[in-house]
Amino acid sequence: MKERISVKLGDITEVEADAIVNAANSELILGGGVAGAIARRGGPMIQAECDKIGSVKLGAVAVTTAGNLKARYVIHAASMDMGGHATPESLRSAVRNTFAVAEEKGIKSIALPAVGAGIGGLPMRRCAEVMMDEARRTLHRNNVDKVIFVLYDQAAFDAFKDAYDGVGE
Repeated sequence: MKERISVKLGDITEVEADAIVNAANSELILGGGVAGAIARRGGPMIQAECDKIGSVKLGAVAVTTAGNLKARYVIHAASMDMGGHATPESLRSAVRNTFAVAEEKGIKSIALPAVGAGIGGLPMRRCAEVMMDEARRTLHRNNVDKVIFVLYDQAAFDAFKDAYDGVGE
């Protein structure tokens, strides 16, 4: 199973995958952090699609096209309410729903940032543990072939690499 998960340092907006995941708020407003990068690189059509969807419940996801990005889809995983903070529970729900919608849409490769950390306020190590655990659980039961964790800085990469090293075969 570890061969289906990778951890890399880089910019998620440049990754070639069927879908990339946005660390979203429940209002689907693309402000700062990963969401801001997706909005800048992907173009205004992503926010326009989010506006049409409206808000989602905490832990839920919404799917839009990826605009000018290399991916086909952006999965907006709402691990926090607007102006709020992520919790391990809201993150787990958002990641679980991310993988469920990926399976529904036939997505084979998916790139995820550290959802809920950064602006969401969840400690990076806890974020990595929850996300890696959900990836492991998902790969046992659905058709996603490749999960790529894409981290923007060395500290985040190190936390996810440690969590990856703890994943069983």
